[in-house]
Amino acid sequence: MSTTPAHPAHRAHPAPPADPVNTAPPVESAPSTASASTPESSRAERVADAALALLAERGMRGLTHRAVDEAAGLPQGSTSNVARTRQALLELAVRRLAEREARVLALHELPDPRTGGLDSVVDALALATHRALTRNRELTLARYELALEATRRPELRTYFDAAGARFREQLGALVGALGSTTPERHVLSLVAWADGLMFSCVAGTFHTRVPGLEEVRAGLRELLEGMTGAGKPVV
Repeated sequence: MSTTPAHPAHRAHPAPPADPVNTAPPVESAPSTASASTPESSRAERVADAALALLAERGMRGLTHRAVDEAAGLPQGSTSNVARTRQALLELAVRRLAEREARVLALHELPDPRTGGLDSVVDALALATHRALTRNRELTLARYELALEATRRPELRTYFDAAGARFREQLGALVGALGSTTPERHVLSLVAWADGLMFSCVAGTFHTRVPGLEEVRAGLRELLEGMTGAGKPVV
């Protein structure tokens, strides 16, 4: 059962077609309150999930402690008990965002490029990127709101950068295993490509035209082949 209630103004987006690859990273779903976690951690997760939903729907100005209480279906004052200040609430949202996006990307479940080759990496990254554009669009919007706010709050930047560093480290290992001789530079190009695609299709000029899974896969293959030479026929 979702802990992030729908807001009346929220527009539902059509579900994308089923993923054709069974080994894809799992779709991130709204967390359930029925878990083995403590009541305190469950409440913190409800608060954080509601904060992310509000950021996606109303933007940074719509994020208040009272609004989070209402969105999470909690008694007034509950959010203040979990995160007393606005900074604490934003930090809680960033940590929760990192947890949920990690489930979407599931980089720890990617096949070993040394055995699965370029195709296995392209398939997994394409599926994760496509899900960020469709089923997990709300998380992507919340990330943009938090990223912009982090440019004005150095303390928040620290939390945001820590989550990004872990992701970049894993990507670096992937492109290195595919044959990249400059993985740090190639990770920058790969992240820039993915971020540009997601921003354009979620909030930019291509917001009415989300690419299909095959288009995303083709773009990633072109990029990774050019970077690493993997998948190209040997002459």
